[in-house]
Formats: sequence, structure tokens, C-alpha cells
Amino acid sequence: MTSMHQGRQGPLQNIASRLDDLTWSRWHTRVVLALGVAWMLDGLEVTLVGSFGSVLERPETLALSASEVGWAGSLYVGGAVLGALIFGRMADTLGRKRLFLATLTLYMAATLATGLSFDAWSFILCRFVTGLGIGGEYAAINSAIDELVPARVRGRVSLAINGSFWIGAALGAGLSLLLLNENWLAIAWSWRLGFIAGAVLALAMVLVRRHVPESPRWLATHGREDEALRIVADIEGAARRTAAHPPGADHPAGPPHSRPVPTVAAQRGKTGHSEAPALREVMWILLRVYRRRSLVALAMMVSQAFFYNAIFFTYAMVLTRFYNVPDTRVGLYIFPFALGNVLGPLMLGPLFDRVGRRKMIAATYVLAGLGLAFTGWAFLHGWLTARGLALCWSAVFFLASAAASSAYLTVSEVFPLEMRAVAISLFYAVGTGAGGFAGPALFGVLIQHGNAEAVAAGYLFAALLVIAAGVAALFYAVDAERRPLEDIAPPLAAMRASGCSHKE
Repeated sequence: MTSMHQGRQGPLQNIASRLDDLTWSRWHTRVVLALGVAWMLDGLEVTLVGSFGSVLERPETLALSASEVGWAGSLYVGGAVLGALIFGRMADTLGRKRLFLATLTLYMAATLATGLSFDAWSFILCRFVTGLGIGGEYAAINSAIDELVPARVRGRVSLAINGSFWIGAALGAGLSLLLLNENWLAIAWSWRLGFIAGAVLALAMVLVRRHVPESPRWLATHGREDEALRIVADIEGAARRTAAHPPGADHPAGPPHSRPVPTVAAQRGKTGHSEAPALREVMWILLRVYRRRSLVALAMMVSQAFFYNAIFFTYAMVLTRFYNVPDTRVGLYIFPFALGNVLGPLMLGPLFDRVGRRKMIAATYVLAGLGLAFTGWAFLHGWLTARGLALCWSAVFFLASAAASSAYLTVSEVFPLEMRAVAISLFYAVGTGAGGFAGPALFGVLIQHGNAEAVAAGYLFAALLVIAAGVAALFYAVDAERRPLEDIAPPLAAMRASGCSHKE
């Protein structure tokens, strides 16, 4: 470890080394909770729309058709795609903190407006703008978390945060059961309160996030080294005062790697700071320097987006149309579904740091695909009750949740710091645009026609997508476990200064 440690040091202490060497503390836990709420809010939104889907078709609410419910889901995802592209670039240029405050504020305003919508078009428009805020959150949040969390636990922390989507889903399911109880509040008003509750939660998180610092890594690469060092010193002080020792979190980071992490001085290069790269340079890095990483990341993002959005956005309609579940009882079937999704990343997450990224990505993707194919077959042959379907989804998504979370982990850690947020946004946009936008609309049409064979065929297609992505990851994904971010992908400034022309 000595040579690696010395390699990390320069005239000014290396920011990355000091952050990665920290013992896990309550400071880390607070930051992770403050930032990770983005996924919980997304889960809340998706579940509310899914649970309220049939209710919103009633004349006394918004009188939406099944297709309009599906399109509301698709345009929410479309807004998230556009938001990721817009705010991802801004997060690399203006900083992580400014953006994760701005995007949460946008979400808060849009979800409040959703609760006040008055017809199909106003509802769909509000869902689109809500998606803008959520999409922007993904790019800024995943960048900030990876840059603040020690390398040795980055995998399990990232998976746990991404899995918190399903805490929001469970909260949404509980809210739907409470709000759709017509004994105390009319349906015409109760669904509005669900979205307003999301805005109240977002307001609380805006206040908490004000105390989360800017990423010192980002500051160091933008010529603000003194500020970065001051923040690192504050973090070290807070970590010492609130040190905690979760099981397995503080074992050594693993064997040293042959390539030393560039110093802050090297990262700044000849210009004194690193400018956010132009889109042309970003595309050159993605398509030429890291082509193989890009292809694997794209396959992972597209397949998991189709898998998740196609099934979950239309789950309520499957229950009401094929199993005659009352729309006011749909929330009950979300709980086992959400439980499997929460437990998967929590229980399997440590294995992504110990066993390794490639093996665990491949295992979770392939096994989730096989489970989905079996569930579709059983659904087609009428072997499942509504409860049986919920239990099958719980088992399938125990694996699929860890797999999907690993896709976001992958795109956030295998590209250079100066383009990390825009890389996340590009892969999220392309992957989710192709898989997430098409999935809900396609399944909404299939379900509206009441054809079980067509729905089962859709499940099989989603299964084949994730299996193919898992096989690709097994052979071509990066062994990023327990490695500093700057070792996985050197900063662009250091690559420019050294004239690096490395290609995979």
C-alpha cells in the first residue's frame, strides 16, 4: 500500500485519497440519506400513478383512458430523460450541490401542480415536468454520492440508495390505501392529496440538503483547491466525531493497483483547472476511448428500464383487468413487490464489493430474466392468482432490483470525473428513453386489449433483454470493486496533460 499512497500525494494532499481513506461515520449516513431521497421520491411518484391508475379513469376524477394512463407514465419517463440531459451537463459545469437543490425544487413544484391538475392534458403535462426534476436528480445525485463515499463500500452504498426507490413505492402504496378509503374522503379529492404529500416531503429534503457540501473532487478539478481542501478537512473532522463501524465497512481497500491516482495538480493540468468537456470530446471518450464500457452500460440501462417500467407502470391495470382486484385494493399488492425490491440491493449489495462487479451483475441480470420468463409463462397458463403473481414479482425483483441498481452504479463510476454527470445523463436518457418510454405505452395498449398472450409475450421480450445484458456484462464489464474512481478512469485533465491516447 505504501507505493500507492505515495503515488496519490503531491504538493497538496490528494483529495481522492483522503476521502477514500475515511472510516464510515454518521456524517456519511446523513449525507447518503439526504441525497438518496431522490430515488424514494421517484418510487412514491410511480406507485401513486400506478395505484391511482384505475381511479383516474373514473368520471368523478380525470376520466382518463387506459392508454392515457400509460402515456402519462411514458411522458413522465420522457421528462426524466430530458431532465437528465439538461441538468446532467449543468451538474458537471456548475457543480453537484447547485443542481441537486435546483432539481429537487423543480420536482416539488411540479408534483404539487399534479395534485391540482384538472383534465388529462394538464395531468400529463405536470407528470412530464415532474419527470424533468427526477431525471436531473439522477445525474447530480449519483455523481455526488460516488465522489463522497469511500471506494471500498461504494458498491453496497450505491445499490442500497438505488433500492430506496422501493421504500418510496411502499410509502405510495400505503398512502393509496389510506387515501382511496371512501369512508372518510371522496375519491374526487383523495388522489390529489397523494401528490401534495410528495411535495411536502420534497420541501423537507430541500432544507436538509442545504447542509450537504459540494463535491471536493469536483471543486479540485475546477481550480477551487483551497475550498476543496477546507471541505475535506471539515468532513474528516465530522467523520472523526461521528465514527461508526458497520459490519465489513472498514476492511482494507484491497490490493494496490499498478496505476497511481493522479494528484490534484496533475488533474488541473496546464490551465490551472479542468473545463467541462465539450459534447464532441464526451462522445469521443464514450465511443472511442471507452467503447466497450459504453456498450455494456447501454445494454444494462436499456434492458433494466424496459423490464421495470413496462411491468410496474401497468401493474395496477393487470390486477384490475385480469384478476378483478378492486382499484381501492391495489396498494395491498404493492407491499410484497416493494419488499423484494428493497431487500435485494440491501442483501446482495455487499457481494458487489466482495465477489466483484462482473460476476454479480451477470448473476442478477440473468437470474432475474429467467424468473420473469417463468412468471410470464405461469401468467399465460392461468396458474397464478393475484396473490401468487405478487409473490412471483417479489422474488423476481429481489434480483432485478439489485441488477437495475448496478446499472446506475456502473455508469456513475467507469467514466472520468469531469464528465461523470453528463455520462450518467446520456446513458440514462438513451437507455430509459428506449426502454422506459416505450415500455409503459406498449404494455398499456396490450393490457387494454385484454389479451393475456400479448402481455406474456411482452414479459418474454423483457426477459430476453436482461439476460443478454447480463451475458455481455460477464465478459466485458469493468472490475471496479474497491478501486478509487480516479483509478478506474483517470480525470480528463490528467489524460490531456499527459497526451494519453489509451483505448480499451
